[in-house]
Amino acid sequence: MGYPEELLAEDEQLLLHRHPHWKMLFLPALTFILATALAGFAGGLAWRSTEGTARDVLLIVVVVVWVAIVVWRCLAVVLRWKSTHFVVTDRRVLIRAGLITHTGIDIPMTRISSVQFRHGLFDRMLGTGTLIIDAASGDPLEYDDIPQVQKVHSLLYREVFESPRIDAGYRPHDPRAGYR
Repeated sequence: MGYPEELLAEDEQLLLHRHPHWKMLFLPALTFILATALAGFAGGLAWRSTEGTARDVLLIVVVVVWVAIVVWRCLAVVLRWKSTHFVVTDRRVLIRAGLITHTGIDIPMTRISSVQFRHGLFDRMLGTGTLIIDAASGDPLEYDDIPQVQKVHSLLYREVFESPRIDAGYRPHDPRAGYR
């Protein structure tokens, strides 16, 4: 599923839409498995060693602790992952994050002065890395866990340094367009 087209400007074309790499979800998945195994063990232990109301209370405590761990360490991370968007259009780079409190940054292509990427051995094995965008804002902006970071880097490089820019009088959807 792509980024919602209605959130883009008129005649703006979506080139790329990514969520952070799935490696962000590895620890929550492991936590879910371990928490479920421990809750099952604790529930079985409570079932075998107690009776009556004490058993019920212990089972409820086990379930409440399991739900709290799953919501805190798993569901929250999955929702954060799903609500984080890295978007490249023909005019700008957009980063959107947040479920309750939304944050975002838009970097016009014309303001980007350099595009770099960084990934170590483990990141290369997983096909991810950090994208570094140097814009007119001063400090370089770093975005971690970008899937296929080398392809994203190449796409941005082509869009920034090889495409005709709108500033130069080029209008991609205007048949009369050209350079002034």
